[in-house]
Amino acid sequence: MKLAFLASHGGSAARHIASACASGVLNGIPVALASNNSRSPALLWAQQAGLKWAHLSSARIPDADALDAAILEFLLESGADTLVLSGYMRELGPRVLGQFAGRVVNVHPSLLPRHGGRGMYGDRVHEAVLAAGDTESGATVHLVTQGIDEGPVLAQSRVSVLPGDTLESLKARVQATEGDLMLEALRTLQDVGKGNRFAHSPPPSLPPQG
Repeated sequence: MKLAFLASHGGSAARHIASACASGVLNGIPVALASNNSRSPALLWAQQAGLKWAHLSSARIPDADALDAAILEFLLESGADTLVLSGYMRELGPRVLGQFAGRVVNVHPSLLPRHGGRGMYGDRVHEAVLAAGDTESGATVHLVTQGIDEGPVLAQSRVSVLPGDTLESLKARVQATEGDLMLEALRTLQDVGKGNRFAHSPPPSLPPQG
């Protein structure tokens, strides 16, 4: 498994996965990272780690189709066969999604399909969980498709929502599960032949909460 990453900020998932590859926990090779943020700490990390790297954003390439093509060219040149979104705050274009169908993974900080969809990211998700009165939350690693947060689920972690929880306390407990959850999902992709069986599968449903 040759892994490329897209990150907007620190790239914590990318770092966790790279460490797991180095230690033999995951059978993979990190090869590239691109960011839409020229000041992203993830870009500096990628340079220091010897990965192929690039700043690819709408600020540099305003046309959405041209940007999609540039990201795809970068990924293909890196030799990557699997793409991990590591806190990437932009939607992927149809070129990248088409070329890497069934091989793009993302972690979302809730138990999808609850609290997913357009505009639901970061702190907004945890705020929604608390506002809904859910008794349980967690993280979901899913395949990325054209529908926002609608791709097949690969792995989920669950944490209790405790009385008196704040956004920060809930967020911290959910985030603590995300790194190992991503590793579990990537091993699942390896086990099913790079995830091809998931490319057009509907996501499983979860019972309602709250």
